[in-house]
Amino acid sequence: MNMDEREGMLRDICREAELTRHWLGKDVLDARVMAALAAVPREAFVPAGLRPRAFDNGPLPIGHGQTISQPFIVALMTDLLRPRAGDTVLEIGCGSGYQAAVLSRLVRRVYSLEIVPELAAAAAARLAELGYDNVEVRHADGYAGLPEHAPYDGILVTAAAPHVPPALPEQLAPGARLVIPVGRQGWSQELRVLEKRADGGLDARTVLDVAFVPLTGPHCDGD
Repeated sequence: MNMDEREGMLRDICREAELTRHWLGKDVLDARVMAALAAVPREAFVPAGLRPRAFDNGPLPIGHGQTISQPFIVALMTDLLRPRAGDTVLEIGCGSGYQAAVLSRLVRRVYSLEIVPELAAAAAARLAELGYDNVEVRHADGYAGLPEHAPYDGILVTAAAPHVPPALPEQLAPGARLVIPVGRQGWSQELRVLEKRADGGLDARTVLDVAFVPLTGPHCDGD
């Protein structure tokens, strides 16, 4: 990892957090989250031909119509999840495995679902090669979540759903958060945070307007 490029990426994240502070409700992101982004080699999660752009503060294509999210969005969504060291977290949309790698440095266990089989296999191999042994990648449709390991201390969705998949809030532990972009591709999308109350209800808020690739699968395609 090029130190100058890494430091530039972190400065870009801090700058964007400051610019969006009125929506975020704070000026800076959690120091633990920033340390995790500093430690994960982002260049290992992008296609070889795009590695010179790995630290740009923007999304990059990873094949199969999918992208690796821009560093600021990865940092923001991780911060909004409020990860703790003992947590078990579910990620919907593994992609290249980058977000899972960041989460793995902050929580006890990450389960990551990916609907594209080629991406799931590549991400699992990449994460294993890099030593992220507390991440389990599965080829699966994330719309239904992963009930066998529920309840989760946090669920993070890295693709925009036309609506919140009903199974996901059900798989949250009390006090846990679901961070998800909601909206159709090419239309307005919102990054939302849903927090589960002790009584099972949900408190929801919208953070920012965003632009994500769509969540795919039979429950979302054409919705």
